[in-house]
Amino acid sequence: MRRVLSRPRDLRRDHPRGRRLDGRDRRYLSPRKGLDADLTIPVEIIDLFIGALDTGADIAIASRYVPGSIVDRPWWRRVMGDVFRAVVHLLVPTNIRDTQCGGKMYTAEAAKDLFAKQRLNGFAFDAEVLFLARRAGYTVREIPFALRQHGETRIDFLADTPKMLRDLFVIRLNDMRGLYGT
Repeated sequence: MRRVLSRPRDLRRDHPRGRRLDGRDRRYLSPRKGLDADLTIPVEIIDLFIGALDTGADIAIASRYVPGSIVDRPWWRRVMGDVFRAVVHLLVPTNIRDTQCGGKMYTAEAAKDLFAKQRLNGFAFDAEVLFLARRAGYTVREIPFALRQHGETRIDFLADTPKMLRDLFVIRLNDMRGLYGT
């Protein structure tokens, strides 16, 4: 199993652990991770993310739409999520079942590359980053988990839905204009 090194001194070739790393292992140093602040995604998923990176994934994401996931949330949130997911798949192909779930881990290499190209800051930034990951050939692994979501939401569906849809069109437009590079 790969050990995640986080201190800069561990990266030096003269450090005992740094010497044991070959070029392939160096890309895993200091993986970047994120979970939604409301903790609807259990922190234990981080261990599963690390396991996915250990077995070759560049990006590991929590997914509500893969076998083994348990989703317990109000029907209206499920409907809104399904509609947005369908629009994402139509406008921004990613080959990912769940672009919007708030739990992700990237290798340091993938994070540096993708976030340097990312341009959006709204709700669709996840779709943009995963779109860029697909274009760049990164391996993404979706991890099932149990989602229990009955609290309030920060999303104002009437105000935020047009912004989300606009951002999906902006991703396509940015791609057509070559703003993401090759």
